[in-house]
Amino acid sequence: MSKKVITSYKAFDKNMQCRGFQYEVGKEYEMDGEIECCNRGFHACKSPIEVWNYYDMLNSRYAEVEQSGKIEKEENSTKVCSSHIKIKAELKLADIINIGVEWLKDITSPSKVKADGVLNDNGDRRKQIGSSGDSAQIGSSGNSAQIGSSGDSAKIGSSGYSAQIGSSGNSAQIGSSGDSAQIGSSGYSAKIGSSGDSAKIGSSGDSAKIGSSGDSAKIG
Repeated sequence: MSKKVITSYKAFDKNMQCRGFQYEVGKEYEMDGEIECCNRGFHACKSPIEVWNYYDMLNSRYAEVEQSGKIEKEENSTKVCSSHIKIKAELKLADIINIGVEWLKDITSPSKVKADGVLNDNGDRRKQIGSSGDSAQIGSSGNSAQIGSSGDSAKIGSSGYSAQIGSSGNSAQIGSSGDSAQIGSSGYSAKIGSSGDSAKIGSSGDSAKIGSSGDSAKIG
């Protein structure tokens, strides 16, 4: 049994339940027996943004958790299954977006991202980065950051004042936090969310879901 503690992120329904199991902030839970991803154990994701694969971005609750005990990690994802979990702190959507951006920055190699023909350190202000391909994941932070992604199931996040982000592709999921943030998405089942004063967000496509929080928020 591993003594390692993994910090990860978990989503719940509006009642703080996951698959019918009731959780509470500050509580710890233990499960005996074998642990198997997607079958038995407590599940969470090391990537904050990946929780949107399992729970709706705009109608869920989120928490930072600590996983320990028996550990199993799913291949080709950041999902972690454990025999022990502690619900450390509840997070808002804006928190998940901000932490997700920092997580993406941390795992993105600067040599893989170029801006205007110059290697991007993924931390400059007014940078422009783009990604294409199914399930593309990109992140940007800094005032006036501009990022875009195309491809089915693309996931992008931005934090910073006046951030501008856009995504196209079926099931695209994007989020932005920061005053005067402007985000847009096109594609079937697009889901976008923004937090910050004067946030402006828009979505086009069947079954589009959009949400905004903050003073003078505008959605359309």
